[in-house]
Amino acid sequence: MTKESTNSTGRWLKRLTQSFSQEPQDREELLTILRVAGDRGLLDTDALTMLEGVLDVADLQVRDIMIPRIQMIFVRRDDPASSILPTVIESGHSRFPVLDEDRDDIVGILLAKDLLRLCRSDERETRFDIREYMRPAVFVPESKRLNVLLKDFRRNRNHMAIVVDEYGGVSGLVTIEDVIEQIVGEIDDEFDVEDDHNIRKETERQFIVRGVTRIEEFNEYFGAKLSEEEGFDTVAGLLMKQLGRLPRRGETASIDGFEFRVMRADRRRIETLRVITPHDVVPPEERASGGSQ
Repeated sequence: MTKESTNSTGRWLKRLTQSFSQEPQDREELLTILRVAGDRGLLDTDALTMLEGVLDVADLQVRDIMIPRIQMIFVRRDDPASSILPTVIESGHSRFPVLDEDRDDIVGILLAKDLLRLCRSDERETRFDIREYMRPAVFVPESKRLNVLLKDFRRNRNHMAIVVDEYGGVSGLVTIEDVIEQIVGEIDDEFDVEDDHNIRKETERQFIVRGVTRIEEFNEYFGAKLSEEEGFDTVAGLLMKQLGRLPRRGETASIDGFEFRVMRADRRRIETLRVITPHDVVPPEERASGGSQ
């Protein structure tokens, strides 16, 4: 931290403490003070959100944010490289639990970056032994507090933990990004789209779509006929109606020939989806430019 930023932080804390004569007696009073500080302009919205997130992390447990077992994307120890590579590429994840006989027998973690050399044809032709690539798996109970988990992640330099229930069975998994997002909010990644676009083309039949995209916009873009008479205005709302609940990351559903996979979601909303279309799609802007030639 620079001297200038340290001085700035000190001035901010001094202004905040001088604004309130009474010390908070509990968490609710502290939150009230912080929110009043936000109203007075002493804290910007992002800073207030992060402070509230820090307080929430101390109360939340791993079970509150974990990816359930049924939604885990994994590889099997006996799988050949030819079947593992497509799973890694399609999912877009960086770490994968490695299973032995069943989902309660996780024997390690496979890092996608460790497989890069397999992209060379001569490497794929050699004998593949996944045990040469696996990292040790870390197991945590469902009841572990997130603030304690974050400390463990940082101390041990782990980025993923397997969550187990009271009987030792696998409940799901949790990553350091899941914990950090409880504090700072959603972290942008390759599944985000530009601020002024709700739909981004990846391939001729694969697109990244924001959950807030209106069904009317989706239909116009893809030449689709998704129903707008279901009581929902957005693609996320239509998907939630299809599943009957708020889906978690990794879940899929098919609607009118379109395959939807949830790429980003939290406990309140669907952020982004990967959409695979039943046929090649020419985006409206490309159709317009082609028509003007």
